[in-house]
Amino acid sequence: MIKALSEDLRNKISAGEVVENPASVVKELIENSLDANSTQIMIVIEKGGHQTIQVSDNGIGISVEDLPSSVMRFHTSKIKELKDLFEIETLGFRGEALASIASVSEMKITSNVREKDGYCLRFVNGSHNGVEPAPKINGTEITIRDLFYNTPVRKKFLKTPRTELRKIVDIVRRYGLAFPEISFKLIADDREIFDLNREKLADRIDKLLDPTYSKNLLPINITKGDYFFSGFIGNLNLIRSRPGEQYLFLNRRFIKDRLMNRAVYNAYESLIKRGEYPFFVINLVLPNDQADVNVHPMKLEVRFNDEWRLFNLLKNVVSETLQSILNTTPSFDASFEFPIDDNNRFFNVPANTLQKNIPVTSRQAELKPPSSESSVVPNNNLKRAREYVSQLAEASKENENQISVENIWQIHKKYIISEINSGLVIIDQHVAHERVLYEEALEAFESTSMASQTLLFPETLVFSPDDFDGLLDVLPYLEKIGFKIKKQDQTSIRIEAIPSELSIGNEKNVIREILDNFLKDQKKYSSFQEGLAAMFACKAAVKAGDVLVKEEMQELVNRLFSTKHPYYCPHGRPIIVQLSLHELDGRFERH
Repeated sequence: MIKALSEDLRNKISAGEVVENPASVVKELIENSLDANSTQIMIVIEKGGHQTIQVSDNGIGISVEDLPSSVMRFHTSKIKELKDLFEIETLGFRGEALASIASVSEMKITSNVREKDGYCLRFVNGSHNGVEPAPKINGTEITIRDLFYNTPVRKKFLKTPRTELRKIVDIVRRYGLAFPEISFKLIADDREIFDLNREKLADRIDKLLDPTYSKNLLPINITKGDYFFSGFIGNLNLIRSRPGEQYLFLNRRFIKDRLMNRAVYNAYESLIKRGEYPFFVINLVLPNDQADVNVHPMKLEVRFNDEWRLFNLLKNVVSETLQSILNTTPSFDASFEFPIDDNNRFFNVPANTLQKNIPVTSRQAELKPPSSESSVVPNNNLKRAREYVSQLAEASKENENQISVENIWQIHKKYIISEINSGLVIIDQHVAHERVLYEEALEAFESTSMASQTLLFPETLVFSPDDFDGLLDVLPYLEKIGFKIKKQDQTSIRIEAIPSELSIGNEKNVIREILDNFLKDQKKYSSFQEGLAAMFACKAAVKAGDVLVKEEMQELVNRLFSTKHPYYCPHGRPIIVQLSLHELDGRFERH
């Protein structure tokens, strides 16, 4: 027999679409506050929202007559007739949020309109016992307790309080960026995370993300027909190796749209590589009839009337803004001539421009080992390879694969080449050093810490609150690999010493890269320590393009062959390629 569902059951089913976790509750309540013309919004969280979520504002309030209907499903003051659905100007409009939240929590609403008396309404399992008098608060305060207490299956799928708090911080950050003229305060477990006053967007970005960001922003303020684009994009200093700092708004509503994100990425195409993500906060202002926000209850997805027009306009807007960077990026001249130095060597020659008539002498000169008279001065960053020295076992001279470190060269500032009795060996300098650092880091986790070098001037590093929580997880391990770090407050650290392998001045980038990669790939490795060791090794090792002198190459090769696995890097890439005499003879047709 087919029966109608009860109102309570309908609300609980609806809650499954609207209320996914504490962050979604915060989202709905902030939107209601913004729609009520609030200028100050305060969010208080306990135990990641598992225990308490409270949002209070100084908006227009809810009248005593409207309080009971405010929590009835499909009751709203924001749309009245069908045509309003096509001209939505408010963030909320469905009339589902409060009913859904009340059905899966204990909820209390306190409010008053202007100077009128205050009233409150208490809900348990979606029902109430009537309106009660309450003090005036000149706005509205909604308190949610014990979320999902009556739907234990949903409660079981909540993450840890720390994880849920990170999601809430991200939600508040989105609205903080969309509405810089609104004051926001976020308090979690008696700890103040954000305290934002009315300010300009660039200043708000500094407060919500990093105090250095405003120095690396390029403003957008462009009108294209009936579309208006505003906000900021980041320069190359704000490129990150994980997504998460891409904020796209439609009429100040945060949205997720892969095509529009791709428009921005395409504008950066010549400036970044695959796996890198630019920073942007962009607000698309479109006529209300040009987009449909009534796609999903979460209101993160939209449909555009002419998405490809918007794609091309957005890409062009970002490209125009990036011109200041693109104009300073060198490009190759089509009428390229081979520059030759005093030793008859070619330099800075793209591989595809080399021709068959290159003199043999120039090729031989490229492989000439560096001499003491060489004018090449090693970069200070490259002392890493030489400083990391230890006692080495002397291998048997009879071993035909023994590398002759006396006859050793660097080619293309990328590979180390040396002769062995059976032919030639080619070593990738980056992955070789990476293997050395990886094994040293793993050994440090199990025993004493790696060597450190003290900074003459300690560095302060500021993080967003959610990133800082992630940093706390890796802090003990950073200290094991040579960092000496002190916690300054709830969002910043002071770096007093760095690993001796690491070049001074690179410590901030390395810590941020380690954190970014850890948050993105922590499930990729078989253990927490292996993952962090691999990240550190990759970021601290010498890079392709770094110049090494003979002594540095010798130390690096010797150190490599004292590791347990000298033939592949922590990520599985080969370190050594061997070319036998037999293969060489075949190539020269010596039979």
